[in-house]
Amino acid sequence: MRIRIVGAGAMGRGIAQWAAVAGHTVELCDVRPEAVAEAAGFVRSMLERAVHKGRMTAEDAAGALGRLVPLDDPWAGGPDVELVVEAVREDLAIKTEVFGRLEQALPSSAVFATNTSSLSVTRIAAGLKDPTRLAGLHFFNPVPLMRIVEVVPGAATRPGIPPLLTALVESCGHRAVTVADTPGFLVNHAGRGLVTEALALLEETVADPAGIDRIARDVLGLRMGPFELMDLTGLDVTAAVIDSIWDGFRHEDRLRPSYLTPNRVAAGLHGRKTGRGWFPYGPEAAGPAPEAPVTGDPDRPVCVVAASRAGDADAANAVALREALSAAGATVVTGAEVPAGALVLVPVWGTTVASAVAAHGLPAGRTFGVDPLPPAGRRRVLAVTPAADAVAARDARAVLARTSDGGEPFAVSVVRDTAGSVAQRLLASIVSVSASIAERALATPGDIDLAVTTGLGYPVGPLAWGDRIGAAGMLELHRALHATTGDPRHRPTRWVTERAALGLALTDPGTSPADCLDSGQESAV
Repeated sequence: MRIRIVGAGAMGRGIAQWAAVAGHTVELCDVRPEAVAEAAGFVRSMLERAVHKGRMTAEDAAGALGRLVPLDDPWAGGPDVELVVEAVREDLAIKTEVFGRLEQALPSSAVFATNTSSLSVTRIAAGLKDPTRLAGLHFFNPVPLMRIVEVVPGAATRPGIPPLLTALVESCGHRAVTVADTPGFLVNHAGRGLVTEALALLEETVADPAGIDRIARDVLGLRMGPFELMDLTGLDVTAAVIDSIWDGFRHEDRLRPSYLTPNRVAAGLHGRKTGRGWFPYGPEAAGPAPEAPVTGDPDRPVCVVAASRAGDADAANAVALREALSAAGATVVTGAEVPAGALVLVPVWGTTVASAVAAHGLPAGRTFGVDPLPPAGRRRVLAVTPAADAVAARDARAVLARTSDGGEPFAVSVVRDTAGSVAQRLLASIVSVSASIAERALATPGDIDLAVTTGLGYPVGPLAWGDRIGAAGMLELHRALHATTGDPRHRPTRWVTERAALGLALTDPGTSPADCLDSGQESAV
């Protein structure tokens, strides 16, 4: 295939390298001729590096470079051009002008694709005489390494174009997911679950950025915490994406932005690129402060109490924690009464420690919450209320640090009491946002999980992650968060509610009305 790439910046040159290595002839052009020369030099250096590291042969690299054709004029005729990929600045007027000029220069058979990450594909196509020829083809940076591409049909896109683009992408070694033309498409939309909830936790002073990041990494198993991720991406970019998606979905509560970001953006606290964001950067930056050492009494007696005396899940969580602590050699006492001086640990699932204290008459100063989510690493989370005794809290931390396998003690994060604690709220939001994408049919469950694991590096797709808990367990968590906080951001999705009621997995696309009809036959009452 002969492909013309318009725009020789970071994305354009990455797409050019990817397509040329896959065997396609690539015309690379830009309104600035010097940008084309710089991009060609960059591609050459990347291919030479790949040869040096043994990832490709010198012959293959030379062949790829031979298929890279610099063009001086982006608007030159090209009777053999089959596909145009536009990768210019994210500006609707500029993209519309580019495609208008290309429509005059190239044959009607050439398919047009825009690499927009945030603009409406339909609105870009509306500027063409033939809007049916254009679709979105959203790559991620760096293109050769980020092996996922979003194929985005606009409202007028011809039905044959998305399958053609999907086949092209997958023949070049990347994975393609088909996504509706909606704000944020798929990956950026799904990614709001983590960062918006992390910002909400910070607003509520549940923990500081470093503390939230530690829990995200060590309990949920994420490669980077949400605040590290915002610093890497740039808070200016992240905040703009959050705001645009929230506006685009008409102020959907579960996508609600934080009041914390505008002032930080205005102050230039963008992250790595400005030297300071949520954390400092640079050769003299100290980094986040280390965690305080564990100093309490690990032998202080402890009772484990279910958050709800009537809930099967709460009872199971209490039994699991009691057994784990007993196996680690902790002094675990049982019985209906809490002995004087004993600590009380309550595994909370979507609720608060304070509510358990009030419901069961527990000693407020000695009662603490524990997140029952199985940690991906060696970390547990202790939740303290404003009534907590500081000495008792240090002792509870020491008890939770105990381990039964002879390895390193558990790290124990101390956070403010909140419904569901930190990890549960992050996971609930990740699953909820992706479930809302599925219930709107913006992408299939399989494509949602594929795109998020590949594009965002999560350890498992959001819907498959929810299935590890179970649809019923996730529904219980969402309902508890919603009831405890009253915040509509936590309201259960129809996707989770239905699957919990029907015994279906969250990854199960289910049966649609169309599946129940014979081909070409309309429904009858």
